[in-house]
Amino acid sequence: MESHAYDLILRGGTVIDGTGAARYAADVGIRGERIAAVGDLAGERAASTVDVAGKIVAPGFIDTHTHDDCACLTAPDMIPKISQGVTTVVVGNCGLSVAPIRFPQSVPEPFNLLGQPKDFVFDRFADYADAVDAAQPRVNVAALVGHSTLRAACVRDLSRKANAVELTTMRAYVAEAMAAGAHGLSSGVFYPPAAAADIEELVAVAREVSAAGGVYATHIRDEYDGVIEALREAFATAAQAALPLVVSHHKCAGVHNWGRSVQTLALLEETARRQPVGLDCYPYTAGSSVLEPDLADGEIDILINSSKPHPECAGRYLREISESWGVSQREAAERLVPGSACYFQIHEDDMRRILQHPLSMVGSDGLPNDPNPHPRLWGTFPRVLGKYAREQGLFTLETAVHKMTGLSAARFGLTGRGRVAVDHAADLTIFDADTILDRATFEQPRQTAAGIEHVYVNGRLAWRGGEPAGTRSGRFLRRGLA
Repeated sequence: MESHAYDLILRGGTVIDGTGAARYAADVGIRGERIAAVGDLAGERAASTVDVAGKIVAPGFIDTHTHDDCACLTAPDMIPKISQGVTTVVVGNCGLSVAPIRFPQSVPEPFNLLGQPKDFVFDRFADYADAVDAAQPRVNVAALVGHSTLRAACVRDLSRKANAVELTTMRAYVAEAMAAGAHGLSSGVFYPPAAAADIEELVAVAREVSAAGGVYATHIRDEYDGVIEALREAFATAAQAALPLVVSHHKCAGVHNWGRSVQTLALLEETARRQPVGLDCYPYTAGSSVLEPDLADGEIDILINSSKPHPECAGRYLREISESWGVSQREAAERLVPGSACYFQIHEDDMRRILQHPLSMVGSDGLPNDPNPHPRLWGTFPRVLGKYAREQGLFTLETAVHKMTGLSAARFGLTGRGRVAVDHAADLTIFDADTILDRATFEQPRQTAAGIEHVYVNGRLAWRGGEPAGTRSGRFLRRGLA
């Protein structure tokens, strides 16, 4: 039997390695799940060879902010993510993780953003990790444990801060999660289940993560008028817990706060000089979350993604609905809850400024369970590469790739990923730099992107020519293990 030096060689491509360095021509040799060689492999043999001449060979993209906790179990092909070149998703964001919690009946907001976690019972974080491995999704899964989830499981009265006994139980859950391979803690003090928590509670829980070498990601308390104070609270929490901080989906929301990213980014830069700070963002001027009547101020457009009492309204704008019903937008929103919506509350200049900033990574914040999802679920990464790097020149393609690979891996401690380098995982995305672009829109959000040629996950083909290919080869990524 003829022996081969490699299982696969990608020949003739242009490597953008994820570090931000300039692109270069090279072949990439893969052996098993790892990259075995990067360079001129013209004289080498492989069991399989793919001609990628004229294409970019990049690390698989890392979606740093997702709510795919349940989706990776119920829809393991993960088409919205693999189709745009994402090979790893970070779940458990905004304080919401599917473990450890039980919902015996209906799922309250905002936990319903994850889908129907009542269909899963994970008393331990290790059980969730095992379930991901059993499902073997088409992408890798790195997980955070959610502070709101811990409160829902441990705090009898969510309208107050946790008491000493409840904190002890929460800390035990965190210790178990970190031992099971969680990458850190997330919080969402913006949402009601965690709004009563103060810095003392957050720090007490977060210190368990610090001891294990994790990260702290937070949906800050206020992204509107109180954004500066909310950022300072996040900085203080992370500093007192001795943890690296990631500010989730940073924005300055609401018409009255447009332009304030100049202030917030200056504050982030100043803070980053004394403690480790990063942030993620998505390349759209609309956010998406639960439907909140308080935000129906008449100043911004609101697109209804879902409504339990009025499912027929999904895909319609609140302004149109309120006019047809002859009521105010706020009253219409009150009739539509519970539900979810897109809020066009971000100025393009602020979004571009945040996306361009050296501290920022790319995260979709997509909601896979919405009947009419925000297009970021399907289009975030090609949109950054196509619209903002190629068409608008906001940054180089190398910088764009760095923001979605090497920088992300470093921030979240994804060992051996995020780079095209020897001994790194063979998570690779091959794309056409001239044609890559998002096609998902608010009107038609479930559209695959253009320009994604091949995607490999742990050395195996996962996407080719616009379709899923090969076998699913993703797994749960345990902290500290490549």
